[in-house]
Amino acid sequence: MSEVGLRERKKRRMYQTLSDTAIRLFLEKGFDAVSVAEVAAAAEISKPTLFRYFPAKEDLVLYRFADHEDEAARVVREGPAPVAALRRHFLDGLERCDPVTGLNDHPEVLAFHSLLYGTPSLVARAYTFQQRSEAALAEALGGDLDARLAAGQIVAVQRILANENWRRIAGGESVAEVKADAVAAAERAFGLLEAGLPHLSGSVPE
Repeated sequence: MSEVGLRERKKRRMYQTLSDTAIRLFLEKGFDAVSVAEVAAAAEISKPTLFRYFPAKEDLVLYRFADHEDEAARVVREGPAPVAALRRHFLDGLERCDPVTGLNDHPEVLAFHSLLYGTPSLVARAYTFQQRSEAALAEALGGDLDARLAAGQIVAVQRILANENWRRIAGGESVAEVKADAVAAAERAFGLLEAGLPHLSGSVPE
């Protein structure tokens, strides 16, 4: 049992090391200017070994927020009211200045966001990530058409709120200047979701 746990920990450390190494190189030189072979060399592994961990170059970047992929689905399963639970979760993220909310002005976070949103292939890969997140949320909400429609609206709200926060901070405003507006916008947006999705005011379907 301990051997399995050790192997898993070593595997996770390798994922993290490869992702961190790649992102450092991408930030220094630009995503398109760095080859997969260069990342592998910097991490002191072979190129085939790197591809066993990350099948695509873009995945090296998206791994940084891979644990957020099924986050919304996990939140609604904790219930009891899905939209209210997601509202609390997003507001808690704003309070913590979680980078996924866009409300973070740390230079490394801003540089990462600029890399992500400034690279077309990464934007396309991020869209795929959002589709998987939306599908997981829809499944948690019941899996039918109404659930898929609701999940699409919820994911869009979260994305737009985060992008607006990041846009303002990337434009030179500080977290302190943006935070009150970010909280108010989130309250308003999730209030509209609750009003438009009354069937999600109760418990998630079994």
